[in-house]
Amino acid sequence: MPSRREFLGNAATAAAGLAIAANAKSYAQIAGANERVHFAVIGLNSRAYAHLSSLKANKADARIIGVADVDTVILDRFAGRTATAMGDAPRKEQDFRKLLASKDVDVITIATPDHWHAPMAILGLQAGKHVYVEKPCSHNPQEGEWLVAAQKKTGKLCQMGSQQRSHKATQEIVAKIKSGAIGKPYWGETWYANTRKPIGVGKPIPVPATLDWDLWQGPAPREAYRDNVHPYNWHWFKTWGTGESLNNGTHEVDVARWALGVEYPNKVTAAGGRYATHDDWQFYDTLDTSFEYPDALITWKGSCISGKKTYGRDRGTAIHGTEATAVIDRGGWEIYDQKDKVIDSYKQPAHAATSSADTVGADSMTDAHFANLIAAIRTGEKLNQPIAQGNVSTTLVQLSNIAYFSQAVLTLNPENGHVTGNKQAEGMWGRNYQKGWEPKV
Repeated sequence: MPSRREFLGNAATAAAGLAIAANAKSYAQIAGANERVHFAVIGLNSRAYAHLSSLKANKADARIIGVADVDTVILDRFAGRTATAMGDAPRKEQDFRKLLASKDVDVITIATPDHWHAPMAILGLQAGKHVYVEKPCSHNPQEGEWLVAAQKKTGKLCQMGSQQRSHKATQEIVAKIKSGAIGKPYWGETWYANTRKPIGVGKPIPVPATLDWDLWQGPAPREAYRDNVHPYNWHWFKTWGTGESLNNGTHEVDVARWALGVEYPNKVTAAGGRYATHDDWQFYDTLDTSFEYPDALITWKGSCISGKKTYGRDRGTAIHGTEATAVIDRGGWEIYDQKDKVIDSYKQPAHAATSSADTVGADSMTDAHFANLIAAIRTGEKLNQPIAQGNVSTTLVQLSNIAYFSQAVLTLNPENGHVTGNKQAEGMWGRNYQKGWEPKV
């Protein structure tokens, strides 16, 4: 009889499409009901609490046996909440690599700053763990390619946290669109609005005694510690973050790409700036991007300062077709005819929806997304957002950033998304790494 880890590994191998005997798969479907998958959560501020909430919702099938964060204050707080929610006190580590070395950990979930997403996911896969990695799955397109390659090489599962892929209401409306409910879909209009405050000009201060600043930086080139980066404002610094396009645009652009059935575009243009204030914020606060395909268009409108809603929503996606328009968000959807009359709709119960103001985002979509990963490990269910698919959407919005910073119209190879004919933009495909921290596949 296979051991617990052998069983879980075999089930995942089947899910990855590798050879496995039919009788082993049948055993997996029977024995899986008696096996809980062991998780370790890494990066414990903000979004990690949604991971905790969703693993609690899937408690019959999942345990959290380890947690890790470079800040011991954040680590202790999360560990206490985990013990209360799950009924077991998890192992605590400041260095996540100690959890990767544990044979008892089946899956790592990653809710760290963006610069850690792909390097940590690659290390996790190479350590024999399945991975749930928050969007964006990488800091730059090169890392995304490496991560996809690492998943293929190891055969372990890697799910990106685009939880709307597991949202029944969104699955339903996408199916309707694909079946012709709005005619021929040709334009995916996406947006996000928030009222973020300035982050000021940071002052160098001593690193808090509770924080391992060197490990926090990890693969990123070293910078001195200052008072306006940790634990959240790293989003707006290019060394560690990716701006609003990756922070939230990844979700909405992914829905548009899914509904339109498109991959990489032919051309990307972006225009915007940091208009509202001047501080350490290194990205735009306002950005408009167009992703052009031969017979379709996706547009992304990101607004960090003006909270003005679009179609009455602070975030969402509108799919325009030749006969009607579908407006979609996490709370449901409506279909409007060409006279702007609602002809079909669905409203989701409150727990499914999260707003711009919610930095945790615990909801039923995330519950379902984790349930999908657990089922994929245990019974071979197909992942709703496997990393190869999630990486396409991530790369699109990274190309939005490249177009903005290079101030160029990007012409792409639609087979792989690579920029062609622009050396400056091509040079933004990857990044420099701290010596010794370069990802290796």
